[in-house]
Amino acid sequence: MADEELEALRQQRLAQLQGKSADPSGDPSQQEAKQREAEIRNTILAQVLDQAARARLSNLALVKPDKAKAVENHLIQMARFGQLAGKVSEQGLIEILEKVSQQTEKKTTVKFNRRKVLDSDEEDDY
Repeated sequence: MADEELEALRQQRLAQLQGKSADPSGDPSQQEAKQREAEIRNTILAQVLDQAARARLSNLALVKPDKAKAVENHLIQMARFGQLAGKVSEQGLIEILEKVSQQTEKKTTVKFNRRKVLDSDEEDDY
């Protein structure tokens, strides 16, 4: 009888460990909330973008996910405030992409720090 109980406890513990390793995010309610948020975002973007613009945005998401997320946030914000007259075409999306790129543009500068080292060879040339 003790062996059967021990085996049952082992099976339960194994199932718990496998469940935790399969779901690294932890709480199922958090995962469900993220899934609902993603569905809402996709619904809003489907209403706002036409087919060609949606395809361009999905291509951008494959290459630069952070920039695509910024554009999606910008589009959703514009839709919530009523700044969009109708569906955004591909050309309109390109203009929005340019705006977002200008806002997030990073300037790179190269600065050379030259060290002033006393060269001992110069003193030996007398």
